[in-house]
Amino acid sequence: MIQAVRSSKSTPRKRKISTPRLTSPRLASPLIADDQSLTDKAYHQLEEMITTLKLAPGTVLSEQALVKELGIGRTPVREALQRLGRDGLLVVLPRRGILVSEINLRSQLRLLETRRVLENLIARLAAEKATDKEIKAFADIARNMRQAAKSADDIAFMRLDRAFNELVAEASRNEFAMRALGSMSSLSRRFWYQHYKEAADLPLCANLHADVCEAITQRNPAAAAQNSDRLMDYIESFARRTLDT
Repeated sequence: MIQAVRSSKSTPRKRKISTPRLTSPRLASPLIADDQSLTDKAYHQLEEMITTLKLAPGTVLSEQALVKELGIGRTPVREALQRLGRDGLLVVLPRRGILVSEINLRSQLRLLETRRVLENLIARLAAEKATDKEIKAFADIARNMRQAAKSADDIAFMRLDRAFNELVAEASRNEFAMRALGSMSSLSRRFWYQHYKEAADLPLCANLHADVCEAITQRNPAAAAQNSDRLMDYIESFARRTLDT
């Protein structure tokens, strides 16, 4: 089991957190496949546990326990933790361990200011530059997003959202935009998961993602950019409603 403790001013008490048993089908893009590296596998497992709050903000993690729990070697796990640190999901505490970062509500609006411009650019570039294989992957994600909307499946949506973010960034053929989006998407996904039951419309959000994917499959840059803006309008309104509650 992963050994985890909540940080506090008093001596932390250890508690155990199990790897989540997610029953939703694996709905990732064909480009995010079983041939991924051990570092990628460790990263995706840990990222999902953090963004779905199985590892809650303020939890202190043990690298040794993570290696045992995930069944992946120390080097890939350490590299995955470093990536999660760059994404802002973890903070390294000298002589104490690795802390799951807190969620800053108001910083989300500043993050969204950047995401709006970046996602518009990436969607437009993806529509222009995606390969035939990537176009098929976008079609798959769109179809599965529509299904997640019908079933209101939050875990399926979270996995598809990650697959979409990785695919659209890759298809943009812009490594700078790709790195910038990667550092923000996980934080946004965790914020959404924390609050979606009280302030979000999962079916609408999933369908708006599908609209972007379908515009890309049609190789229509203007429509892809427009649909990206509609998605960001919704995400921003969701964030503001959350701050008002």
